[in-house]
Amino acid sequence: MQRQIFTEEHDAFRATVRAFLDKEVLPYYEQWEKDGIVSRDAWLAAGRQGLLGLAVPEEYGGGGTTDFRYSAVLAEEFTRAGVPGFAVGLHNDIIGPYLTSLATEEQKRRWLPGFCSGETVTAIAMTEPGAGSDLQAIRTTAEDKGDHWLLNGSKTFISNGILADLVIVVARTTPEGGAKGLSLIVVERGAEGFERGRNLDKIGQKSQDTAELFFHDVRVPKENLLGERDGAFLHLMTNLAQERVAIAVAGIAAAEHLLEITTRYVKEREAFGRPLAKLQHIRFEIAEMATECAVTRTFLDRCVVDHTEGTLDAVHASMAKWWATELQKRVADRCLQLHGGYGYMAEYPVARAFTDGRVQTIYGGTTEIMKEIIGRSLLA
Repeated sequence: MQRQIFTEEHDAFRATVRAFLDKEVLPYYEQWEKDGIVSRDAWLAAGRQGLLGLAVPEEYGGGGTTDFRYSAVLAEEFTRAGVPGFAVGLHNDIIGPYLTSLATEEQKRRWLPGFCSGETVTAIAMTEPGAGSDLQAIRTTAEDKGDHWLLNGSKTFISNGILADLVIVVARTTPEGGAKGLSLIVVERGAEGFERGRNLDKIGQKSQDTAELFFHDVRVPKENLLGERDGAFLHLMTNLAQERVAIAVAGIAAAEHLLEITTRYVKEREAFGRPLAKLQHIRFEIAEMATECAVTRTFLDRCVVDHTEGTLDAVHASMAKWWATELQKRVADRCLQLHGGYGYMAEYPVARAFTDGRVQTIYGGTTEIMKEIIGRSLLA
């Protein structure tokens, strides 16, 4: 089925992204996987190529476009290249909107040029050892001390946690406020009392540094409050639709790529004296996955267009995130099975895709949370 959401400009950008991946990422990715972290040189190269800060106004060094289709192209190409550990999407699509929509003019001039050049790697610290999707359970506190905030607490599973030069921390500023007593406090590298724990050992996306963060009486300047005091809940809810559709875009791209890999494999691999593709069961498996991918792709492309036009709502973003990531998980499992023993070997792309993609149904809101959001909207 012919996709119709991209223009010649998007196709040219896709070619640029592919050339960047071939030159600056793929030759080094295996080493990054071993190191457990992406080289800072790669972030700087992405900045030079104009891949960072696509939606940031040009006056701050960004691309100046609100067309989410460019972000979709990035997500698709990074996914198909098998390099999800290089968290450009997190930087651009999840953290970027907080800075462009909430930052003061002074904050924008201080943070956005480095954001776009790759000199300032970013992270958002929401999850805690005892608090994931339940914002009311957040215990990290930021106490108003007049001329500064005094930040105390800990965070875990923070993507870009080791590399991050700028961390948006979700902290409690009104103790009795529940989920509506939270604020966004920006902590910069080098702040006294800000410590990073270990680079967590995950089952996939090894090169994506994921860390524990600790805050011990960290004095944060008052001017590092991002957005409104006690406004974090609304700020977070406002930006979640983009986060979820971005994850969904990567999910369907991964499923499609796995299907392509596996279709080639079953045509070449022989069993019982003939290619696997000649077996009816194999054909049925491929047919089912191809149909699921085609139907999902149509829905996702519509979500991308709607988001570009500013009409995508939280419910449909949740549908997209749930369905596309669960499809990715199913397709990865079935494709690995069709590869047989070779699918279990780490050097085969399907094996890495199986472990790299498993987190997709968890971060950005679990599948269960997505269903809850959808269900509440229908049964309110």
